[in-house]
Amino acid sequence: MVLANEAEARTWLAALPSVSRETMATLDQFVERLRIANASQNLVAASTVGETMWVRHIADSAQLLTLFPLRREGRWIDLGSGPGLPGLVIAILLQGWSVRLVESRRLRCDFLRDCVSELGLTNVNVIEGRVEQVAPAGHDVISARAFAPLSKLLANSVHLAGKNTRWLLPKGRNAVNELSSIAPAWQRLFHVEPSVTDAEAGILVGQGIVSD
Repeated sequence: MVLANEAEARTWLAALPSVSRETMATLDQFVERLRIANASQNLVAASTVGETMWVRHIADSAQLLTLFPLRREGRWIDLGSGPGLPGLVIAILLQGWSVRLVESRRLRCDFLRDCVSELGLTNVNVIEGRVEQVAPAGHDVISARAFAPLSKLLANSVHLAGKNTRWLLPKGRNAVNELSSIAPAWQRLFHVEPSVTDAEAGILVGQGIVSD
């Protein structure tokens, strides 16, 4: 199944476990904030702020929750979070989890902090800085969307992972090529899952780290 429009995306989202009317209303608030801010910050491509917003950005982010066994709580870190995709969407959907959003650009961080405040989210920590400078810590999930080539992403963030960490890395239509570009030891930890928002796109799903 590939979601084709906002109505389909909303129906799909509403069927996810624990997604309430209140959750959908918060997502609506976030979408509106994103649309307004995009006029001055160019947070997402202008072609995606209309009918396709819910498919290209909201459902595209939320689908990561279908790729591992969910628990009531955990630690999630989103690298190069930009306007909060997927990290802020995840924080809205998983309010029992602690979610860290790492972003180096000040204006993006200002937008994220404003959203966290206005949406009343208490489970989010916005980290302004570079990924490689974040203090070492274990996380249950690491996500990154359109952040960096896979080899660089892994090298710069391995200190944030452990043997049980789940990597969820949307790589669009270049997923297979990127996976083939990294060392075989890392390749064995990953596989490609299809995207529900683009028939030709893939998500790299992995677990653990390569020991030296």
